[in-house]
Amino acid sequence: MIKSLMSLAALTLAASSTAQEAEVAPSLPDLTMEQETALRCGVAFALVQNGKVAGDASVQDYPEPGERGREFFVRTTAQLMEQTGANREAVGMLVIREVKSLKNNPQTLREIMPACMMMLDSSGL
Repeated sequence: MIKSLMSLAALTLAASSTAQEAEVAPSLPDLTMEQETALRCGVAFALVQNGKVAGDASVQDYPEPGERGREFFVRTTAQLMEQTGANREAVGMLVIREVKSLKNNPQTLREIMPACMMMLDSSGL
């Protein structure tokens, strides 16, 4: 299940628009501020890591989240399913929403990365 979410995130990062946009979205759970922050940071780690691998100059100055960032993303999405009762599809749509938000506002990524790296460090991963 978690591998499917990582695959979904990878596909979303690679595509600027998908057929899923035309489909009816599942009901998305309301997230707490803590859940929203963890999800946003997990997606930020995925964006930065994928950008570094692809040679994207806009992310080269960020610290590399590496395996720790990937594990943070995986644990965050699993926790969201447990805590909210949302299914994989709904959590995937939350991931897609965050990817779009961060890709549409690159300055936001720059603003949140220091706090996200602190969150990653404090997570014990």
